[in-house]
Amino acid sequence: MTETPDWKNGARGHQFVASFSGGKDSTLALYKSMQVGEAVGLIVMLEEEGQRSRSHGMPPELVQAQAESIGLPVYTAATSWADYEKNFMILLAKAKSEGAEVLVTGDLDVPAHGCWHDRVTRIAGLQLGMPLWEMDHLEAVRQFIDLGFVTMLVTVNLSLGMREDDLGRVLTHEYVGELLARGIDPCGEGGEFHTTVIDGPIFRQPIPVRKGEMARSGEYAFLPLELDKP
Repeated sequence: MTETPDWKNGARGHQFVASFSGGKDSTLALYKSMQVGEAVGLIVMLEEEGQRSRSHGMPPELVQAQAESIGLPVYTAATSWADYEKNFMILLAKAKSEGAEVLVTGDLDVPAHGCWHDRVTRIAGLQLGMPLWEMDHLEAVRQFIDLGFVTMLVTVNLSLGMREDDLGRVLTHEYVGELLARGIDPCGEGGEFHTTVIDGPIFRQPIPVRKGEMARSGEYAFLPLELDKP
């Protein structure tokens, strides 16, 4: 019988590097892991041109501002999807050389066996920590809000019940209730939306952002956020 992995407690008592999108799930996973382990850095993958993060389309300056507010260095690589794993492995090796023993991710619903992160961490000689794994989606969002995190919707899928006027909204308990009433997963785990976190208990100061012009691409609508420099 195959043993069930203990990914929820993977960071406990260890130094770790966190796969970080700048959104709510990876931020909550980082927070939970920092309560029980020691963070050594954040891994952020960028698109080929290096102008936006691969997962949430954030400019590197905004990612850097998040990292500086949290007080952690960033390991970044610009990559295509074809070379994603190779470049991710390079960053894992760098983090390991600087003390990381565990990779932390914000995944909730990955399978117990055959998980991509489990495979690459095994190859890299690291353990895996996923403190949100198998967590109830509504509980995760409510916990995130109750902790004092502030996050803004920056991408919506218009074919999955989201609307253009959802862009720029902040996740509150009231808004989560509205999403549930519309039949939308409050975590956006079906690809309904992505968020950018701009404040919370692990941030030394809020991230000042400026909203850009909404853009459309097929079934997606985007709200570009830029770092609002003084």
